[in-house]
Amino acid sequence: MIHEVDEALRRLLAESGLEVSGVEVVFDAPTREWAARRSAPTVCVFLYDIREDHTRRGSGGGEVYDEAGLVVARRTPPRWFELTYLVTAWAGRPQDEHRLLSQVLTLLVATDTLPPHLLTGTLADLGLIVPVDAGGTGLDAPAASDVWSALGGELKPSLGLRVRAPLAGISRVAGPPVTEGLVMRSVPRARAERDEPGETDGARRLRYTEVSEPAHEEGFGGPRERRPAPARRRRGERQP
Repeated sequence: MIHEVDEALRRLLAESGLEVSGVEVVFDAPTREWAARRSAPTVCVFLYDIREDHTRRGSGGGEVYDEAGLVVARRTPPRWFELTYLVTAWAGRPQDEHRLLSQVLTLLVATDTLPPHLLTGTLADLGLIVPVDAGGTGLDAPAASDVWSALGGELKPSLGLRVRAPLAGISRVAGPPVTEGLVMRSVPRARAERDEPGETDGARRLRYTEVSEPAHEEGFGGPRERRPAPARRRRGERQP
């Protein structure tokens, strides 16, 4: 899922005209050694924090269908994660860096969600909205100054970019659908009486210890006395 968010952000920045103007979009860590090797204008989108959004954790699951409409798998609900990026611009002069960073800021502020046509892989398969929040970071995310200190570089103007993306749940293959009816096996009466209980090749005979064996046209409670049908009343005759 992380690499799919990276690819969506790269496509989003490319559609704004950065690649056409010769600006590279990279996802490297902006360390001091990396900055010394840069020669072309560059926009660096560095991922430095990943946290799960527990408020969006769901329960239950969903079903995956094939082209024929049959259930082929069952999937647990997706888990949502906040990906926090540090976006910086690199050029020969600070004025050029500020101009490039302003262009990126204008694009990201106008983008509330990643467009569906930019999503790939599991993000495209899930079909869920992927929110984007530019100019801010999560409440628990490290501060930009701490990130620069950990990277060993000098503090530069940067943008905080937060993306909330779903991680696809675990899929478990479902069994094939039932296509055959129930099969019942019977044992001849003589054989069932001769065998002991549990020794009739899987057949089982119900035994009632308190009720005698019923005869023909009788139930287990003995012969049933059939009451005569009530006589028909004539019209106008009162019932006694």
